[in-house]
Amino acid sequence: MGQTIKGLYKISRPLSTLTGVLAAILGGYVAGTGEWGKILLAALATLLVAASSNAWNDYRDIEIDRINQPQRPLPSGMVSPRAALIFSIVMAALSIVLAAFINPVALAVVVITNILLYVYSIRLKSTVLLGNATVAFISAMSPIFGGVAAGNARPSLWLGGIIFAGIFGREVLKTLADYEGDKANGVRTVATVYGLRTARIIFFLLLGVTAIVMLAPYLYGPYKPIYVAIVAVGVFPVAIYIIFRVTRDRSGPQLEHLSQLLKYDFLVWFAAVILGAAI
Repeated sequence: MGQTIKGLYKISRPLSTLTGVLAAILGGYVAGTGEWGKILLAALATLLVAASSNAWNDYRDIEIDRINQPQRPLPSGMVSPRAALIFSIVMAALSIVLAAFINPVALAVVVITNILLYVYSIRLKSTVLLGNATVAFISAMSPIFGGVAAGNARPSLWLGGIIFAGIFGREVLKTLADYEGDKANGVRTVATVYGLRTARIIFFLLLGVTAIVMLAPYLYGPYKPIYVAIVAVGVFPVAIYIIFRVTRDRSGPQLEHLSQLLKYDFLVWFAAVILGAAI
């Protein structure tokens, strides 16, 4: 039992979901309404949705993970497939219950997000770019969900657009990291269908778009100069380093490390938003 609980904790990947939770809080923060009770409910619901999705995704990808990520709880035998499936369903149900206490729009967002995540694993994951775009869209909904919970979603739309472009690029990078396992299991991704070089080019383009969109809140909105200063000094150099490494690194673990680094680079951007947004 203790091993199963530990495995379910690992399968939920709480640290990995941190960016989504913080994005929801960020969306509520820029709303400027001060509805922190509902914002925190939205953050907790986001955590539960992410935990459900991670468990479901691992449940669906056991064979692929035997090659790409053999240390994960399911392929390593730490957690049974049945336990992972039940855990996923319970987390999704709890997220819907929490959202019902926020407002009807928030409830609709959580229900649709859960459905999309399940459909993604079943139908969309093995598609060229469509599945990646779906994950990016769901990620982009996190700050908007926070804005909806706070009662003012409009200021969070910029954040959603930036996250969409950045996560889209990260998802393409992950197809490079997972290339061997995806190819062995016949999974259709931009890397397996069009080749590693094409996937790298698309990743570079999406990262470039992210950089451009990231400047928009300062150029066209009320954000303070500290925002662009942190982005220029703290966010862009890491992105440039990642681009440089992607052109040289080839192994799955190396590329997976860069994918994680890109995610944590978003945390620096979150700090830029907190300090630079005019609330």
